[in-house]
Amino acid sequence: MTANAQITGKTPLLGFCAYGSGTGKTTLLASLIPVLNAHGLRISVIKNAHHSFDIDHPGKDSYRLRESGAVQMLLGSRHRWALMTELSRIPDRQPDDPGLAELLTHIDASLADLILVEGFRNEAIPKIEIYRPELDNPLLSNHDSYVIAIASNAKVATHLPLLDLNNPEEIAAFILDWLKITPQPGPANTERFPE
Repeated sequence: MTANAQITGKTPLLGFCAYGSGTGKTTLLASLIPVLNAHGLRISVIKNAHHSFDIDHPGKDSYRLRESGAVQMLLGSRHRWALMTELSRIPDRQPDDPGLAELLTHIDASLADLILVEGFRNEAIPKIEIYRPELDNPLLSNHDSYVIAIASNAKVATHLPLLDLNNPEEIAAFILDWLKITPQPGPANTERFPE
């Protein structure tokens, strides 16, 4: 079981977790999102990165401005916008990675029907565990009561629903059923996470 307090929000959260990297979380989500879209769901995604990353490119104006010392750089066009925040430039900020609760404050919940969360395996949110027995990793669900199903490429001894990792339609059907039984926010729950 995780030690973190349960995170809830105005929009349902569903995590996809695994013991380690290389299990196919991103691959699954990339094939699952179009299926969920086809069912009319608007999807937002939060992905945990355990390493430094950059979505900007050397030579571009936005890169030059950010590298010159800007704490934040917002780049926008008629197609999309992206906000980059240099956390190392914020005085008195702890050097830890931002947690899921902090990142959720930057998601506009009004634009999504479901927020998928990749990684953040220790967060207290409902999760589908990605499990490949050939990797010989332990099952997280044995110790995490927030795992609601296992998506695997082989049989797994579990009391939880077992989903075919290679069948995004089956996983989407499970998610759609789960959304029907998941309590939806109402007037009493309007402050579940900041907008």
